[in-house]
Amino acid sequence: MKVLSGIKVADFTWVGVGPWTARHLAHHGATVVHVETSRAPDVLRLTPPFKGGRTDVNKAAYHALYNSNKYGITLNLNHPKAREVALRLIKWADIVFESFTPGTMKRWGLSYEDVKEIKPDIIYFSTCQMGQTGPRAKHPAFGTQLVSYAGFTYLTGWPDRGPTGPYGPYTDTLAPPLGATLVVAALMYRNKTGRGVHIDLSQFENALQFIGPVLMSYILNGEIYERVGNRDPQACPHGAFRCRGDDRWIFIEVWNDDEWKALVRVMGEPEWASDERFKTFRGRKENEDELERLIEAWTITKDAYELMDMLQKEGVPAGVVQKGEDLYRDPYLKSLPYYWELEHPEIGKHHYEGPPFKLSKTPAKLEMPAPTLGQHTEFVVTRFLGYSDEEFVEMLQEGVFE
Repeated sequence: MKVLSGIKVADFTWVGVGPWTARHLAHHGATVVHVETSRAPDVLRLTPPFKGGRTDVNKAAYHALYNSNKYGITLNLNHPKAREVALRLIKWADIVFESFTPGTMKRWGLSYEDVKEIKPDIIYFSTCQMGQTGPRAKHPAFGTQLVSYAGFTYLTGWPDRGPTGPYGPYTDTLAPPLGATLVVAALMYRNKTGRGVHIDLSQFENALQFIGPVLMSYILNGEIYERVGNRDPQACPHGAFRCRGDDRWIFIEVWNDDEWKALVRVMGEPEWASDERFKTFRGRKENEDELERLIEAWTITKDAYELMDMLQKEGVPAGVVQKGEDLYRDPYLKSLPYYWELEHPEIGKHHYEGPPFKLSKTPAKLEMPAPTLGQHTEFVVTRFLGYSDEEFVEMLQEGVFE
């Protein structure tokens, strides 16, 4: 038995943060029913890569990744009879997840205020870009825009060029761990008090927690952090250096004199390392361009993985800049195991990312691939919600389950 066995979740989320957060619960035993509609397929069902290279709502790897261990149903919430089905699903559940623009669930009569009238102890989790209140709450957006609004894009790039931005919707990766933690805390609160709660997770506010020094620097001193590339004001060297081979790199960072001495030893005590310019941190920082050039003249003759092992053995922080193929073959990730292989109805055998943490007594396990669109509609409606076969067929013919 897993730690969340017996917990039931009505998952009305879409795209990234919401499904990802609910997936944490699914991996640890919760029964999660993911609600979609064929009339407006989830953005991730239309986002590459696709198995076979052609757009197909049932062959999108992104959607498969974020919805493993879930049941999937289709429900056209704009249909007059769909609200009754949704409310029965919510009565069945312990937790409701939703990630729409504020006001969407209210238009369907499924807001927290609506739901708590029929289920006072419900745990209702809402997440969107700007939270449920405030002047920009109803601005629809994705994490690809929020990374800029939250300040990350301005900080990323080279000092002599425009903002570059981190890869993809970076803020989407920050919210799910907090969201899952908040939901578990709410479950503990309900167990003690018998009361439900509405969790409002603003992805914007959450993202700001990760640039605290930037905010505090301005609040305290009026200073604005600028782009510095790979460098760090408190470390030198601190950057990516080319290694032997095609597009192979290693990241090396030195934070103190002991690490600098260790790096010099691994480099074989080159004569230039004893130059007065490099004896102190200040000197190395003032001559950082030349220092990086000299270090790279050495690293470019080395295999990146062999060099990483040599440096780490001597206490120098270093890591290979790995590509997707490298991560898939990484011996550490394979030993966990991190990748789980499941048989998807449309994709076939497909590798899923596993949970990022392990519980000693109740470890997570991936047992179900992500559902195809509406795959479990009949099963959920008749088995979980108690509708008869005749009622299901009637609503199906009327377009409730589109």
